[in-house]
Parts: sequence; structure tokens; C-alpha cells
Amino acid sequence: MKTIKFKNAKKLLVLALIGTLGLTGCNKFLDINENPNNPETAAPNLLLPTVEASISQVVGNTFQVYGNIWGQYWTQNPTSSQYKAIDQYRITNTSMDRVWSIIYRNTLNNAELIIKSKVADNDNYKGIAYILKAYTFQVATDAFGDIPLSDALKADGNLSPKYEAQEVVYDSIFNYIDKGLALLATKQAVPVTSQDMIFKGDLDKWKAFANTLKLRAYLRISGVNESKASAGIKALYAKNVSFLNEDATITYTTTGGNENPFYNEMIGLSRVQNVVASGTAVEAFARNNDPRRFAFYEKVEGEPDTIAFIPQGTYSSFPKKAVSSPSAKVGGRANDPTSAVAPVKLISASESSFLQAEAVVKGWGTGNAEALYKAGITSSFKATGNTADAANYIANAPDAKDFAIKSATDKVKAIITQKYYAMCGFQGFEAWTEWRRTGYPTFFVTSAASTLGAGRMPLRLPYALSEATTNSNYPGNIVIYTPVWWDVK
Repeated sequence: MKTIKFKNAKKLLVLALIGTLGLTGCNKFLDINENPNNPETAAPNLLLPTVEASISQVVGNTFQVYGNIWGQYWTQNPTSSQYKAIDQYRITNTSMDRVWSIIYRNTLNNAELIIKSKVADNDNYKGIAYILKAYTFQVATDAFGDIPLSDALKADGNLSPKYEAQEVVYDSIFNYIDKGLALLATKQAVPVTSQDMIFKGDLDKWKAFANTLKLRAYLRISGVNESKASAGIKALYAKNVSFLNEDATITYTTTGGNENPFYNEMIGLSRVQNVVASGTAVEAFARNNDPRRFAFYEKVEGEPDTIAFIPQGTYSSFPKKAVSSPSAKVGGRANDPTSAVAPVKLISASESSFLQAEAVVKGWGTGNAEALYKAGITSSFKATGNTADAANYIANAPDAKDFAIKSATDKVKAIITQKYYAMCGFQGFEAWTEWRRTGYPTFFVTSAASTLGAGRMPLRLPYALSEATTNSNYPGNIVIYTPVWWDVK
């Protein structure tokens, strides 16, 4: 796992301010430019860490909570109340105001300032900015569906950018990745170095990240547009590209303001433990005798082989029950200061292997699907300190074994199910998104606290209230059980 240490004072300032944003919901932060509409004044080396830290705030805090609860790794603690509405599937538009602002005003706006900058000898910064722009737009459109795109980042201060179809957003994602890769090929006299908090300016790793992101995006649309996905993935493999073989992360410190974003919010909430283990995930781990569950969740004190859980959304039925929390390893234990250093994973090594395995099973990629499948599992075991147990798990776990003799459909089911286990606590939003795309894993239940009605599950996030009140092109509220464009399972 890549570990970034924030020794640079500017980076400390970036993370401190974003940590503050996570608690206060301020609409403005990091006004480091004399004129934000004047690209000539934008310093790409100063803006890059703000882009990286901002998207990690989205993925590592708000979307982390929604993803891990709706992905049924976590549920509301019976003895607290912060996230009851999420478990009830009763989400208001106001709950999205902060994250919408971080996505557009901070992440995407600063990425655009890098791209439009007239500062010389900065093509590599621009290339990274394009790739992060693509990543952020994918996260945003997967969350909300149709979103502002071409009008959203113009320097004219347009308060009413038009919304564009999710299919158009995805076309732009592929375009941004291609532009980013082209700019990374430029020889730059002054290299990108420590200002890059993810790969420290290693452009080969950024290329691998971009290729893996493109593979993820094509597979995401494969159910709704198989021909485009197939052609895009085949073209990607025809270039003999590299994919990620390590986690793309930002790792935090215990210094105030520089903690893991979710843990930083828990500090602001008086260290109350608001999320606990959901029976959906814990029972699935236990059925497979999966030792990783003891890395993802805290054990019951005095019982080294026990994780206490409640069924999803049953917090009202167990008002006094002590339930295991997510572990400090995933940044989810409020009273454990080591939660501060848990990484935010933008794309993980295990996810990369599983994406490649699925592409091969579908006949669009090259390689050995079984080897890639096993590599995905092994990478996850390594990340949780259980490397020695991976082979036994692959050979014996009901959800993992016998990959070679499965049908293509069952191979895909096995790949996505193992991806679900690997993402526990670290990549909750992506796990929930993959469930929406594929229907796997098949053991999800409706939250006992649901207010949506029988058979309905959350399939998107609502738009921010700020859009309804300020954007004349606001498309209107869309109920959260409405599938997004690519969700045709």
C-alpha cells in the first residue's frame, strides 16, 4: 500500500482546511488564487493537492458512509442516532449540499484551473488533473445520475449550468482520460514530485491508474451499451497498457486536521460511535470462514473469535446492545486514534485485478481470468495482514472456490462477490455501486428501518437542495429508488 507522509506545510494546510470543511460545511475554502477566474495566476503545483484532498474527502467521508451503510457493511448503532435517516432510506436534499459543493467548487474547479493554467512547463500536472477530473465526474454521475457537465466549470460564474445525460457524462470521462494520458507523455523539465499526494509524481503509476479507471468505466456501462464497452475495452487491451498493481490512496496522519476524513468527522461528533457491524456482511464473511472479518471489524472484548452485529436497520430493536464497530484499520472506530491514519482508497489493487478478470471472462480483455481472480483476493488478504490465509480461503470458501469450473455467468458473480468482500470498509461507495450494476452479491436485504416501501432499495443519491434553489436548469427531485442510466440489471 502506498503511504504518503504529509511533511510539507502546504499539504498540512490543505488537509486541515478540508478537514474543517468536512465539519462546518463551508462553501468556500482554499482561496489561494488572487483571481480564481484567471488561469494565468493558478499555480498547478499548489492546486494539485487541493484536488486530491477534496476528492478523498468525498470518497472517504460522505460517500463512504452512504456506501458502507447501503452496501450493508455497516448499520446505525442502537445507542446513537447520527445516521438513522440513511438506514431508513430517508434522505433529504439538504444532506447533499456539502458534498455537491466539494465536488464542483473544490475538486472540479481546481482541476479545471490546473488544466486552463498558462503557467509554462506544466503538461504533466494538467494530465493528472484531467485524470482526476474524469475520476470525479464518474463518482458524481454514479451517485446522482444526470449532472452539470459542460457548463459547470466555465469561468463566467454561471449559476445555472445545464444538466447533461449520464451517457454524455461517460463519453466525457473517456475523453478526459485520453487527454490526460496524452499530456502525461510530455517530457516536462520540472517534474511533478511531492505535491502529488497519491503517487509522488510517478507518471507510470498515473498511466496505470488512468487505464484502470477507463476499464472500470467501460465495465460500468456494459449492461446498457455492451457494444461500446466491448469495443472500448478491446481497444484498451490492444495498446498493451498497464493497470494498477498497488492501491491508489491518500494516507493520513494523527496531526489535527490531517486525519482520515471519516474519523475527522467522528472527532467533530464528539467521538460517538455511530456505525456498527451489519449482519448482512458479517454473516457472509462467517459463512466463508473469512479471517478478514477480524481486520474489518472490532472483536468482542474477551472473545477473540466473535464480532457482535445486528441485522441491517434493526437499531430500534436492540436499544442497549453493544455491537462491534468497524475497525480502526478502515478508519471506523471513533475512540481509537489509530483510525486517523486509515487510508482512503480511490482504486485498490484488488479492484484492479477483479476488473481485469471480469474483462477477460467477458471475452474483451486478454490474460488468465482465474489468475487475476486469485490475485484480487490475495491483494485484499495482503492489505488486511492475512496473506498466508489467502490460498486456503480460495480453495475452501463456498463463495470463492471452484472458479475454473464455473460458467461465465457464475464467474462474473464470483468476481463481483469477492470484490464486495475486498472493499469492506475501504470502498463502500464502489461496492454499493457495483451491486447496483450487477445485482451481486445476492444476499442484500431491505433495511428493517426502510421508509421506501416493500421491495424498494436506494439506487441513487438525491440532488443537493442548493441546486433546487439556485439553478434554473434544475431537473427536479428524483426519488432514490429510481435506477441511474447504466443500472439495467
